[in-house]
Amino acid sequence: MNITRLARRGRPSAHRPAAPRPTRALLAAIAGVAMVSASIAVGAAAPAAASSNSSGSVLRVEADTAYSTFNPFLAYFDGDLNVLGSIYPTLTTINQQGQPEPYLASSWSVSPNKLTWTFKIRSGLKWSDGVPITAADAAWTLNLIMTNPTAGTANGALVANFATVTAPNATTLVITTKQPEANMLYVSNPITGIPIVPEHIWAKEVPHLAAYKNQTMPVVGYGPWTLTGYVPNQYATLTANPKFFMGAPKFHTLIVQYFSDPDAAVAALKSGQIDEIDDLTATQFEALKGDKNIDLYPSVSNTWTAIELNPGARTQSGKRFGNGSSALLDPVVRQAIELAINKQELVSKVWDGLAVAGSGYMPPAYPQWVWTPPASEQLTYNPSKANAILNAAGFKMGSNGVRIDPTTHQPLVLRLGIHSDEASDAEMAPYLQEWLKAIGIQVTVQSMSFNQLNTDLPEGDWDMLSDTWSTGPDPTYLLSIQTCSDLPTSLSQPGNTDSFFCNSAFDKLFAQQSTEFNVTQRAQTIDQMQQILYENAVDVILYYPDNLSAVRPGTAKDFFYGKPNAQGFYPQQNLFINWASATPVASDAPASSSATLWIVIAIVVVVVLAGGGLVYRRRRTAGERE
Repeated sequence: MNITRLARRGRPSAHRPAAPRPTRALLAAIAGVAMVSASIAVGAAAPAAASSNSSGSVLRVEADTAYSTFNPFLAYFDGDLNVLGSIYPTLTTINQQGQPEPYLASSWSVSPNKLTWTFKIRSGLKWSDGVPITAADAAWTLNLIMTNPTAGTANGALVANFATVTAPNATTLVITTKQPEANMLYVSNPITGIPIVPEHIWAKEVPHLAAYKNQTMPVVGYGPWTLTGYVPNQYATLTANPKFFMGAPKFHTLIVQYFSDPDAAVAALKSGQIDEIDDLTATQFEALKGDKNIDLYPSVSNTWTAIELNPGARTQSGKRFGNGSSALLDPVVRQAIELAINKQELVSKVWDGLAVAGSGYMPPAYPQWVWTPPASEQLTYNPSKANAILNAAGFKMGSNGVRIDPTTHQPLVLRLGIHSDEASDAEMAPYLQEWLKAIGIQVTVQSMSFNQLNTDLPEGDWDMLSDTWSTGPDPTYLLSIQTCSDLPTSLSQPGNTDSFFCNSAFDKLFAQQSTEFNVTQRAQTIDQMQQILYENAVDVILYYPDNLSAVRPGTAKDFFYGKPNAQGFYPQQNLFINWASATPVASDAPASSSATLWIVIAIVVVVVLAGGGLVYRRRRTAGERE
């Protein structure tokens, strides 16, 4: 997902592999697939929302990640969050300038001591089943997250400073906090914040909340869209809400399709089977330049891609688990690994220069939070220094070029988990293998599906993992995943930790920054937090890839907003706005062909591309450098 998703985890599989510039053979294959697929799809039932009349316009976009759950208390993958952000209300929303605006709350005020917030909740709004929306729904949602560890899985850190939440009447919500809460207006907003759910629907699900995926259609909610259909591992169907108080979306139906094969996603964009992709790789982006049927929209990165180094999986009580390498418990080993990686070469070779080499934890989209380590402390590419500190730490080089762990007396062999559906992962892995080999660390690459890799992470059964996170304008959530409170409470409660990092000084600063209303003062505190993360080298930030998006202007206009700056970058985008503001382009053709047809075409294209040997891959080894 490379649109600036005011979103978070995970974009582990968001940046898709590069697709070839369509050759005559590829175009012929797509045309042939369309003919074959049409015959396959005859008589198949399309989703009910898809019709051929003027009210049946369909917008088709690519999902940023695979779907996991539509339970907002548990969801933190972008594919899930993007849907949830459009089907449940939040107290505030984020405008095109990245500032909070009224949504479910029409106004708010804060007490002079900044400990009591009073939100006026709109009257007259109703859940999709006709039940009125009241402040009690918001109070119930927030109290559940505050008191139920399972309900707090995804967003517990956002309410950690809340003392009480009450609804004295149907249109008043009162939140008191333990300390002043500088980011209060970002706590509940679409995609990155806490969705408000209907108490009358969710109260009965609390006893089995950990297993509940909220996949009975249609989902009762309120927003610009209603979730009306879902086919596991394929697509979600959203229908425009004509009663949405901000105005109904311009398209009648939104289909958000997940492509496990990224080559098929690009082929689908070029052939018109989907209308928008926001996770292009540099190679795809360059290949699409000049295509008159596609408009490109780059923006500054709100994302980082990192190699996480397992510092020892543990629960909040300190119970160790998992099978991570004991060598990575030593921060010196982690720092040596960072010193061994040539980040600038990854930017050049993997991203063709359409990225920035990584260092600080906060990406460059929001410059007020950007931190750069002092020159004297930078862990920039220096294999000689890496070898020296490993020698000093007692990791002697073996006769085969692999160091020996002084604690276990075993060769220093580390597993690197990468995403099988992530082209940039596959491209960078051989570089990492070669660079770590040069300092005596043998790397075994394990390519896993999106779901498998994210299953292994909370279980602690890994040494190094490729991971990607994005952020909105407020940094609280991205910082929270590094706190001790996000560690699992038990082996059965995975928590929302990024990499099992826990540091008391970091936690103290995290609590402090949330109380600081002065942006300059808050930024200084966040700088200190980033320095702690950098020194501990648990997340080795490789690069910040540019957000590279594309849309078919012949199908949808006004999807993206704003004008490019002098460098050609568009403003940070917001899917909540993009999906609702996209407008159908008038055509003599029917407003939408069978949704079943285009899905079948996409599936068969995968077979044709793979079977015909047309799947494109870039250089795979560091030895193939130019």
